[in-house]
Amino acid sequence: MFSSALKSFTSNISANYTVASTPNPTCGAWKVYDGKKNSTGKAVSVFVFELKSLLPPAGGLGPRPNSSHSSVKKLHDEVIARVKKEANLLARLRHPSILELAEPIEHTRTGGLMFATEPVTASLSGLLQDKDDQEKAGGIAGRPSRFVVEDAHGQLRRRELEIDELEIQKGLLQVAQGLEFLHESAGLVHGNLTPDSIYVNVKVCFIAECCPFPHIPAFCLVTLCRLNSDWKLAGLAFAGASDTSSTPSNIPSIALSEVLYHDPRLPPSLQLNMDYTSPDFVMDTNVSSAADMFSLGLVLLALYNSPHVSPLKTNSNPSTYKKIFSSSSSAPSSTNNFLSSRPLPPDLLTGVLPRLMTRRPGQRMNAREFQQSQFFDNILVSSIRFLDTLPAKSPNEKAQFMRGLPKILDQFPRSVLEKKVLPALLEETKDRDLLFLVLQNVFKIVKLLPSGRRVFTEKVSPRLRETFIGPKGPANERDTGKEAGLVVVLENVELIGQSCSGKEFKDDILPILHLGLESHTHSIVDKALGCLPTILAVLDFSTIKHEVFPVVAAVFSKTSSLGIKIRGLQAFVVLCGGSSNNTENVGDGLDGAFQPTKNGKAGNSAVLDKYTVQEKIVPLLKAMKTKEPAVMMAALAVFRQVGKIADIDFLATECLPVLWAFSLGPLLHVQQFQEYMNVIKSLSTKIEKEQMRKLRELSSNSSTSKSSELMKVGSTDALFGAHGDDVAGDDFARLVLGKSTVTKPSDMLGGSLMPQPQRSQSSTPTFAWSTSSTALGQHDINGLSTMNGFGQSNRPNHQQAGPSHSLSDFAALKPTPPPSAGLGRSVTNGFGAMAAMQPSRAQASAWPNTSTASTGQSVGGPSYAQAHSSIPVLPPPNPTSSFSSFSIAPPVAQGPSSMQSQYGRGMNGPPILTNGVNNASQKKTGLDAYESLL
Repeated sequence: MFSSALKSFTSNISANYTVASTPNPTCGAWKVYDGKKNSTGKAVSVFVFELKSLLPPAGGLGPRPNSSHSSVKKLHDEVIARVKKEANLLARLRHPSILELAEPIEHTRTGGLMFATEPVTASLSGLLQDKDDQEKAGGIAGRPSRFVVEDAHGQLRRRELEIDELEIQKGLLQVAQGLEFLHESAGLVHGNLTPDSIYVNVKVCFIAECCPFPHIPAFCLVTLCRLNSDWKLAGLAFAGASDTSSTPSNIPSIALSEVLYHDPRLPPSLQLNMDYTSPDFVMDTNVSSAADMFSLGLVLLALYNSPHVSPLKTNSNPSTYKKIFSSSSSAPSSTNNFLSSRPLPPDLLTGVLPRLMTRRPGQRMNAREFQQSQFFDNILVSSIRFLDTLPAKSPNEKAQFMRGLPKILDQFPRSVLEKKVLPALLEETKDRDLLFLVLQNVFKIVKLLPSGRRVFTEKVSPRLRETFIGPKGPANERDTGKEAGLVVVLENVELIGQSCSGKEFKDDILPILHLGLESHTHSIVDKALGCLPTILAVLDFSTIKHEVFPVVAAVFSKTSSLGIKIRGLQAFVVLCGGSSNNTENVGDGLDGAFQPTKNGKAGNSAVLDKYTVQEKIVPLLKAMKTKEPAVMMAALAVFRQVGKIADIDFLATECLPVLWAFSLGPLLHVQQFQEYMNVIKSLSTKIEKEQMRKLRELSSNSSTSKSSELMKVGSTDALFGAHGDDVAGDDFARLVLGKSTVTKPSDMLGGSLMPQPQRSQSSTPTFAWSTSSTALGQHDINGLSTMNGFGQSNRPNHQQAGPSHSLSDFAALKPTPPPSAGLGRSVTNGFGAMAAMQPSRAQASAWPNTSTASTGQSVGGPSYAQAHSSIPVLPPPNPTSSFSSFSIAPPVAQGPSSMQSQYGRGMNGPPILTNGVNNASQKKTGLDAYESLL
């Protein structure tokens, strides 16, 4: 029992809705809070009536409530009953122009009342008051509105009011529709039609979570959104049955004697506003629907007046009211511009207001006639009216309307396009037969709106995904209506790319493009491939490589249409960094010259990486079987771009063979073949230049090191790793004794290049082929040389060793036993004693006897001791012997030589050794040192 009693005190709205802590607008006696249903997230507006609002304003002249407790309590009960009546009538009356009730009225914990309706942003009186504040502060540049909306980039900002002519016409038309419903269908009279009883509704879109304005609570940021700007009738607290209506009603008529009395104990917002009251109530005590039309005329005047209030100033006093209408000069009429401080539109001044503000109720137009008046007789208002009734129109009427709407869209105020026209069109996207026409108008509106980027992201993009993809993914069956709409989306991809971010494009638009690429209709696939340059500027590299390129490659490889084949090749050009415009005439780009396209923009840098271009795109081109000229030329454009990206090895081995094969196609004419040859020549030139550059770099880097290694080939240090023991010891002695050491340059064979003075020849040891010292001396004295430049004899009567002799003609080196006579010891070095090198038996007869000087044998080149100058040769103990311990066959002698003056030896004499050291300073350098081996 206790739990059930506790539930009775629990508010349904407080339990099931989240309500903001501060009110948004204040409409009359009601405070309006933004709210959201916890279960569904549906936005609402919560109207709250507090008991403290029954108190009169501070400083009022009326008695306080405690002056007469019973009378005040009765007065409060009447007001509360009137407030409940307003909420109950909203629950009973259902019409698009009447405020929709979401939750019925209930008591609050503090004793007040509250109910929930569709979301509203303000009352008309609040908007007019804000407009007055703007005008007083200096117009548009004055104090901004207190209502907060989003700008074009989705950021919250204060909204500047825009109550233009079309907005007024549209709103008054909606109010007239609501009055028509009240008068003719419900048989009721509103009784208190004022700007406070007209609300502007809103459709909630969840937006930013942070607010740049500190006075706005965090909750309001979740539910704050753009206006839909539909005007809704409310404020039915004084509504009652009409005395002249034939429609039965269980609601009592209006008690004029009670409502016309202004009680100072109550605030004015809870009483009848006499400034908008018809003279039928005050002067005739007649309750009819014509009274509401007079009040509508006063509301219309307030919209054009400055300030935006009624031209009647009655101070809620019936006597003052009667005094105003007692004279034609003080009563509003056409002669005094209906007491308006501003000029009125001609249609209002001549055709509408005279029939609304007339003193006689029978001469006033009703709500239906007002809607058909000349004031609404224009194409824009008529279009708004047609949109309101669009669901009830036939398919032919809808299609005809959609075809004509683009012609007048630019005439609509931008606020009307966003708040009224666009939402109505998006609702019609469910009709597949109208999808093509509807989307054409939708994209034109997005293009016209200054805040088109935000509008597309919030409203259009989710609806496109819902229409084409759906919650379960795209349908497999073919839908011609959807395909027609898909064509419109593909034609406006550039606008879409400018209106959303990369992530939004990837999530909502890219699946639609995949749907177009995978379509069975060639025209749709062609348009989808043509969208590639636009989407590349929006998406990131990973998405392009893994989600866009595979689909394009699959379409290219599977299609049997030449048109799709060519479009796919053009897509490859774009993916390789080329331009989609004038791709055949932009030049090969290999000469470094900039070739602008027709639109003045250069091609983008390569979108795909080198690996994908070489391993994925080129194989697709190689696999083509068609030889149609158009396809071949499109493929040539792709190869032109590949030539800018791929490696020269790949170009040489993979691209050029394919280009040659394509160029020999039998269907190409001369000019097309010439274009192929230009690309082939350009690629070949590029390959040649690159390869030459690499080879020159390698040659310049290795020439120095190779030359150094070549100079060391004949060095004894390189062969044996060290000098002889005597030389090493001599160097060591010089080092220890502190004597200066001079490094002698050596030739390629290890000999010294420094010039040496000639030594005495008396004690010079000789070799087996050397001549006698007498002959050598005679030769030196005569100063005649019979040696050619290579140390070879030119004498024809001497026997020579020709070039046919090779190293194989010489016997192997063997240690020789100590001689029994002649030399007392053998000449040894670190390698042991070696036998004299002699010609083989087959060639023995070719060598002359070397024991006498009369043979005239010329020595052709440096001897063994000269080649190894670092190994000392000791003189023999018997100076009379003309042979050394080494006996070697002389080299080939081919001509005269001037070696005598350089090496200090005779024509046929051996190299002269002085104190065991070879006269190596007279050796030739470079290749001349090898002349003995030639």
